[in-house]
Amino acid sequence: MTKCDSFKYFKTSSEIIKLAVMMYVRFSLSLRNVEDLLHERGIEISHESVRFWWNRFGPIFAAEIRRNRINQMRAYSNWQWHLDEAFVKINGEQSYLWRAVDHEGEVLESYVTKRRDRNAALKFLRKLMKRYGSPKIVVTDKLRSYGAAMKVIGNADRQETGRWLNNRAENSHLPFRRRERAMLRFRQMRCLQKFAAVHSSVHNHFNQERHLHNRDNFKLNRSAALSEWRQLCPV
Repeated sequence: MTKCDSFKYFKTSSEIIKLAVMMYVRFSLSLRNVEDLLHERGIEISHESVRFWWNRFGPIFAAEIRRNRINQMRAYSNWQWHLDEAFVKINGEQSYLWRAVDHEGEVLESYVTKRRDRNAALKFLRKLMKRYGSPKIVVTDKLRSYGAAMKVIGNADRQETGRWLNNRAENSHLPFRRRERAMLRFRQMRCLQKFAAVHSSVHNHFNQERHLHNRDNFKLNRSAALSEWRQLCPV
């Protein structure tokens, strides 16, 4: 269990902090949007408080969500992974956000690099396999860095490429792209890495795949996800 004793040093209650962090990370809102929405609920805070809270507690919440999901995923086999990289500009310089999702669209890992060569792909794959094990199939695009890295690891026979096979990884970029536009891009690579990791965990937690369930089941799943969020890091 993650220790969150630092809550006691804040005058604001932990429920308000969790609500502010969830609103900022989950939805395409700015810091001042969160401040205004909480003001309508009778909660007076500053947008700088929201910035401090998500930087302080966002990684803690994301780590607990990720740990719980990893424990649940160990009961299932790693059938298929989808790997893809997105272009992200930081102060005018192009960087690459590597992302891995499973066959159900759950974001497994996000990793930021300045290049997309074999060394970057190899480091990303080793980090991914250290946490989740080895999959049966790895679907990628036709970037040669994947093939070179897979040969080093010894999984070259598990790689698959195709024109539309990697659409699941391509679609996984959309929530992050919407959030990136709302934040007016990023200024530092470490900030991008930090927010991408937090955003992916929060998105996985609240992604109920409403197209797979009827309305009643979707409402139950949504309520359960919100209840679990409120129970993160008990004081």
